[in-house]
Amino acid sequence: MTAQELWTALAEKLKMIIDSDSYSIWIPQIKPVEATRETLTLSVDNDFAQTWIMENYVPLMTQVLSAVLPQEKRTILITVDSSNAEPLPPPASPPVPEKDQTERHHQKKGKPRCIGTLNENFTFDEFVVGPSNSWAHAAALAVAQKPGRAYNPLFIYGDTGIGKTHLMQAVGNRILEKPGTTVAYVSTESLLNEYVNAIKNHSDLDFRNKYRGVDVLLIDDIQFMASKPGMQEEFFNTFNALYFAKKQIIITSDRPPSEIAGLEQRLVSRFNAGMTTQMECPNFETRLAILRYKQSSMPVPLSDEIQTFIAENVTSNVRALEGAMNRAMALRDFNTEGPLTIERLRYVLRDLLEKEKEGDLTLDVIKKTVAEFFNVKLTDLLAADRMRSVAIPRQIAMYLSRRLTHASLHEIGAAFEKTNGTVVHACKQIQGRLPIEADLRSNVRAIISKLGQDPAIIDSK
Repeated sequence: MTAQELWTALAEKLKMIIDSDSYSIWIPQIKPVEATRETLTLSVDNDFAQTWIMENYVPLMTQVLSAVLPQEKRTILITVDSSNAEPLPPPASPPVPEKDQTERHHQKKGKPRCIGTLNENFTFDEFVVGPSNSWAHAAALAVAQKPGRAYNPLFIYGDTGIGKTHLMQAVGNRILEKPGTTVAYVSTESLLNEYVNAIKNHSDLDFRNKYRGVDVLLIDDIQFMASKPGMQEEFFNTFNALYFAKKQIIITSDRPPSEIAGLEQRLVSRFNAGMTTQMECPNFETRLAILRYKQSSMPVPLSDEIQTFIAENVTSNVRALEGAMNRAMALRDFNTEGPLTIERLRYVLRDLLEKEKEGDLTLDVIKKTVAEFFNVKLTDLLAADRMRSVAIPRQIAMYLSRRLTHASLHEIGAAFEKTNGTVVHACKQIQGRLPIEADLRSNVRAIISKLGQDPAIIDSK
C-alpha cells in the first residue's frame, strides 16, 4: 500500500475512535509522506503540532495501524514540513476603479499595516524559552507560521509580568513581515474606551470596521471585559466575523476562560474551542538564562555571583527580575564605595526582596491554615467527602491556592489529590458566591489575613 492509501485507511479508523472536535483540529492537517516496510512517515506544518501529535496520538495510531495490517509492524514518524502552510490571505478591501488596481496591488503587496503599537523588541528572538513557557512559545510560533489556521483563537494566560504580551506581540511582529497584512493590537481597557466613545459619537460602524477588517487581532487582558455585557456583545460579533473569515485571534488573560467571573458562557466556549495555554513563573534556570541573555548585550555585564543572587531571590515574575537587574547595574555604575557586593545589593533590594518573601506562600501552608480555621482535619481536605462542612473549606483552600500562589492547576490538583476540572469548579464556585454571601466573604477575608496577605485581593477579578 502507498503512503496515501495507508493514511486514508488509518484516518478512517481514527475518525471512529477520536471525538469529533479533536479529530477536526488535529487529524486533517496530517499529510502522508512515505511508506516503507518498517515505517509510515507523516508530516505536519509546525513543531507544536508535531510534539502534540507525537505525545497524544502516535501511540493510538500505531495500535490502529497494527489492527488494520496485523501481519505488518510499522513505526509511525511525524516530521515537519512548513512548506505546506497556507499563506495568509490579503485583507478584504472595497472595490476600486480599474485604473487604480495596479497601484493598490503594489501597496498591498509591499506595505503591511499595524493598528495600535507593537514593541519592536518583542520578538521571538528576544524571548527566552524555558519549562514554564515552552508550550505557549511553541503554540505562538505555530500561529505565526500559519495564522488563522493553526490554533484559532490562541488564548494565553498567566500571572502579571511573565511575558504574555511579549509573546503575543512577537506573533504580530512576525506576521507583519508578510506583505499586505494588517495586524491590530489593543488592550481590553483601550478597547472599552473606544467602544464607549463610539456609542457617544454615534460612530459604531467605524468602530466595527476598524477591527473586523484585520488579518490578526491581538487582545490583551481580556479579563477586564468581565461583567460588561454591551462590550461582550460587540466583541462576540467581532470575534465571529474574524473567526469565520479565518483571521487569527490571540487573547491574553491572567486566568483561563472558565475562571473569568462575569464572562458570558458563549465567549468562554469560543475561547476554549481554540488553543488555551498557560505561562507560569519561570524557574531558577530560566530566570538565570533571562538575566544572562539580557546581560550579554551590556558593555560590562554583572558578575555571575550577582546574577545568580538575583535569579535565586526574585522569583515572582520577569518584570521584577529585570527591575532588580537594572537597580543592580545602577548601584554598580554610580556608586563610589567600591565593587558591588551581595550585602550591598541585598540592602538596596530590601523592599523588593521583602515583597517576594511575603508572596512566597506554599500550598501546604494554605491547606493547613484553612483546615485550622474551619476546625477540620487536614486529611479531610484531600478526601472525597462531599459534606458541606468539608466541601466548602476544600473549595476555599483551592480558590486561595489559585489566587495567592503561582501554582498551576495541575500542581493544585495534585496537592489536593483532585483533577484540574475539580480545581476550576471550586474556584468558580467560590468566586461566584463571594459577592452575594456575606459569611463566606468574611471567612475568606479572615483566612487571607491569617496568611499575611491583603484581603482586598478578593475584590479584584
